[in-house]
Amino acid sequence: MENLKDKVIAVASDHAGFERKQAVLAWLTEKGIAYHDFGCYSAESVDYTVFAHAIGDAIDKGEYEIGITFCGSGQGISIAANKHPNVRSATCWIPEIAALAKQHNNANICAIPGRFTTNEQAIAIVEAYFNAEFEGGRHALRVANIPLKK
Repeated sequence: MENLKDKVIAVASDHAGFERKQAVLAWLTEKGIAYHDFGCYSAESVDYTVFAHAIGDAIDKGEYEIGITFCGSGQGISIAANKHPNVRSATCWIPEIAALAKQHNNANICAIPGRFTTNEQAIAIVEAYFNAEFEGGRHALRVANIPLKK
């Protein structure tokens, strides 16, 4: 995780992921890792799409290299973020999936299901994602073929 000391991590959630996000933000602060919180800012009901598009747009434009998102299932916020051309958001519910999402798919957003993880599990997922590196090789060709060719 030393490679993160010079980066700012993009973070976003909806209301269902708010508690997990707060736990991860506290952990990031403890580790000295900078972040930008795109919201939401309370457990009051909101639409995940607002925050998915905010973080997706920022990553698509290259303002941030990687992000962490949270919603109830991890699916909705990931689906919406993936509408942005340069976003590869993967729903990650265990550390092994998070590591593989980075190693094989070069995921630049790790989406965590807030309703199906504990704070401790969410932190372990984020740590596994941060510690993994894209393997390149045969995976690079596959990732290059993700965008639709017209």
